[in-house]
Amino acid sequence: MAATRSMNPFQVLFRHRNFRLFWAGQTTSLVGSWMQSTAQAWLALELTGDPFWVTLVYASSSLPVAVISLFAGVVVDRYDKLRLVTGAQALLLVQALILWWFASTGNVTVGWLIALALIGGAINAVEIPARQTLIIELVGRDDLLDAIALNSGGFNLARIIGPTAAGILIATAGVEACFAVNAASYLAVLVGLTMVRLPEQASPGVHDSPIVRLREGLRFIRGHREVWVIIRLIAVYAIFGTPYLALLPVIARDTLKGDAAAYGWLLCSVGIGALSAALTLAALSSKVRRGRLLTYAAHAFSACLIFFSLSRAFSLSVGLLVAVGFSMIVTNAVANGLLQTLAPDAFRGRVMAAHAWVFVGVGPVIGPFLAGAIAREIGAPATIGVGATITLAYGLWVVARYPDMRAL
Repeated sequence: MAATRSMNPFQVLFRHRNFRLFWAGQTTSLVGSWMQSTAQAWLALELTGDPFWVTLVYASSSLPVAVISLFAGVVVDRYDKLRLVTGAQALLLVQALILWWFASTGNVTVGWLIALALIGGAINAVEIPARQTLIIELVGRDDLLDAIALNSGGFNLARIIGPTAAGILIATAGVEACFAVNAASYLAVLVGLTMVRLPEQASPGVHDSPIVRLREGLRFIRGHREVWVIIRLIAVYAIFGTPYLALLPVIARDTLKGDAAAYGWLLCSVGIGALSAALTLAALSSKVRRGRLLTYAAHAFSACLIFFSLSRAFSLSVGLLVAVGFSMIVTNAVANGLLQTLAPDAFRGRVMAAHAWVFVGVGPVIGPFLAGAIAREIGAPATIGVGATITLAYGLWVVARYPDMRAL
């Protein structure tokens, strides 16, 4: 079967109408989300001039995920995932409108930026595991890895378009225009979700308390060797590797002597590499050994990030970030696919909530706080280099300690 599969990375869109509707709306909405994220970081830098506050705003959207996402996994395993995602997207539309109002009226402060980031994070704590586990209902198990890769492709296509458009829009119309575009973009995903048609799902009929269900999920994760190894690997890379994204405004302005447009191009270069990786994975996912690919990509991400921390030339930094983006998305997408494949249906929501907890919650909270504090003392480039060295050392230890992971 695998030998006859097409290498067209978009094949899963042609085969599944529901996923096609979901993917088109989600990708459009993500363009607006990246524009808002870029504008928030730049606005925080303009308001404070302090890299610590920039990373604090960045981390604030992840703090609620760290606090409540594990309980959200219990909710996701119990309730209709399509309704959860639709409701969460509607609430995110309201949050974007409020942010636009504060910015356009001149009432925005770094305190309001943090507060609204916290609200968005609370919504995402439920939306992220619900959206990730919804994918298997849209495409089925056989096409799951292709769909995850293509979903990553849409995310990173938005990463290319969004920051670039944000840099131009900030320079010409101000940061508030980015927030307005993001609010409008949520309409696209809401339209797509209302058109999705799924068969009625039988209620799981579970009457245990949320605490019992949470403990049950944590016991499964801790007792499943491969799942536990992957979760820990993701956690280390989220804490020490991905904070480079939070420090990119500082790198753009202080290290590379650029402006908002330069920051947009740095984010865009990450997106170019990530999109290339996602399309490559969508075409070749059935032809590669995922465990081996995961370890190679994790090592490459760390090495490229170390070289990026040493660069002082804008063009070289852009090229290195393309490689960083490529290896980052391969690591993330393969880890995501492995977790969803290894987890049985009854536990998938809680496993993906644990994934969100470390990758979108704990990591982006601890990592940027730590990186921002260290950057005050040794500078942003050295902070990125130290973090990447830690992830490289841990990745090499995982390969030495669990050599059989490469056979997955």
